[in-house]
Amino acid sequence: MQKKKRILLKVGSNTLTKETDNISRGKIEDMANQIAHLQDSCEFIIVSSGAIAVAKQFVKLESKGKDINVKQALASIGQPHLIRIYQEIFREAGLLTSQCLLSYSDFEREQSRTNIVNTINVLVSNNYIPIINENDTVATDEIKFGDNDKLGALTASLLKADLFIIATNTNGIYTKESMENGTPKTIEVVEDFEELLKQVVSSKSSHGSGGMQSKIEAAAVTKKANIETWIVNGLEDNFMVNAFNNKVPFTKIK
Repeated sequence: MQKKKRILLKVGSNTLTKETDNISRGKIEDMANQIAHLQDSCEFIIVSSGAIAVAKQFVKLESKGKDINVKQALASIGQPHLIRIYQEIFREAGLLTSQCLLSYSDFEREQSRTNIVNTINVLVSNNYIPIINENDTVATDEIKFGDNDKLGALTASLLKADLFIIATNTNGIYTKESMENGTPKTIEVVEDFEELLKQVVSSKSSHGSGGMQSKIEAAAVTKKANIETWIVNGLEDNFMVNAFNNKVPFTKIK
């Protein structure tokens, strides 16, 4: 049997909500259909944001603590709902899912790293798609990833992924000049990482806590592990399949 290509897909809140205030079931359906289409040649591990965005649809919390505590409480409320939505929609596409919550400290301890690898390998070999998020409820300001781009990159490196796909709300990384001119032009292939750093225009995403800077930092992590990174527009339908077939502009960091 041919070995499947291991893909770590990181999907942020902006993609999951399609830049609205609600999680888009249609976007999760789109992801499920693509994974079902690619499953003969690829195995998937997903790092998904969205717990806080889901919770905000249901509740408005009274703030009796710092902003970080409110976010942690929202994550605690939203995470089970997020996983339920994934389970329901992926099941309709004939896909099985599981939940894994990780903290930054898990990557610092050898025993934890070993456990993560062993558990996820068992899940994947039994056709379960692990859906990973940061364990926001216990993470504090100091040990938070800040966004799931870095979590995705660390996980891809640990699990020896063949490809790291970051689904975002742009057609990859744009050249600095084109951004300043207001006519965004995608940098399609990056061979020289140092040159890429000069092109980054600082920006935060509206729902997430990342932005293009954090995606570059994530790509630096996977580059060290010799993993290719693709930055793709996840708002578009069929974004992964189209990227594989080179039908859309996106950034490929060799």
